[in-house]
Amino acid sequence: MSQLITLFNTVRNFFFSRANREFLIFMFFLLLSGVFWLLMTLNESYEQEISVPVRIVNVPDDVMLTSDESDTLRVTLRDRGMLLLTYMYGDILKNVEANFKHYDQGSGNGSISNSELTKILQQHMANSTKIVSIKPEKLHFFYNTGANKRVPVRWRGRVIPEHLYFLSSVSYSPDSVTVYASEEKLDSIRMVYTEPLNQVGFRDTLHTDCRLQRMEGVKMVPNQVKITFCTDVLTEESMENIPIKAINVPKGKTLRMFPAKVAVRFVTGINVYRTLTPHDFAVVADYNDIRDGKSEKCPLQLQLFPVGVTRPALVTTEVDYLIEEN
Repeated sequence: MSQLITLFNTVRNFFFSRANREFLIFMFFLLLSGVFWLLMTLNESYEQEISVPVRIVNVPDDVMLTSDESDTLRVTLRDRGMLLLTYMYGDILKNVEANFKHYDQGSGNGSISNSELTKILQQHMANSTKIVSIKPEKLHFFYNTGANKRVPVRWRGRVIPEHLYFLSSVSYSPDSVTVYASEEKLDSIRMVYTEPLNQVGFRDTLHTDCRLQRMEGVKMVPNQVKITFCTDVLTEESMENIPIKAINVPKGKTLRMFPAKVAVRFVTGINVYRTLTPHDFAVVADYNDIRDGKSEKCPLQLQLFPVGVTRPALVTTEVDYLIEEN
């Protein structure tokens, strides 16, 4: 207890000594003058741009808004600093609403003019506040009564794995979305794209959540998808014993090739290569290429190769042949 009393006396003597007492008086009047200066400053008139969200309300149950339910205005206001601070950090301008029925033009869209926006905003502000400008000058909204269709999703942007790796497959969840829009716009929409992606220098499977690219007057449900980019290591391989198939051979004739099987070189991923068989490739010899009998060799064509294989090339591009009469 005696230690507490000693500490209290030490603190009291420090603050109320003559030198410190004069410093405290100085700080008090400095603080007081600062408060007066701040009040005088906030009492001056200023202009300030403020973001104001406007929400469309009272939408009928049978109507689907295909634009956002709310849009943001950039409103420049002039008034005393104290009021402007209230607008900026308070909730006065956070709940501005526009009645759907008042601005519906009856043809799948609606518009709120600059004068109407001014009236709506002034209902939420003091009489002394002047609206200097509103951007954009008009608000547009779009809707329909349920017309929609299902369309596939595709990614857009720059997705590049590390050197010696490549994208072996891309999957979407979901792989398609429901699009709501006017009949005219629905007819022109074949697929929807993600917002531009930028993923570079990865080697493991990449999972990313992507928002869909917005289109005016179009609502997408859902408006976000999950994309999985699977990678694989590039390797140069070959496939042997691929049978050659003769095509366009007339009835009564047989086209025989020597050899009857060939090999194909290609670039693919290690995981893809493990699943390949000779039957995944199709090599053909066209009778029309040697029907005139002038060619000593029959040219070959690689007609089919599996997904995931790049730069395929025949090891043997032409073979000996024999035409037999049946």
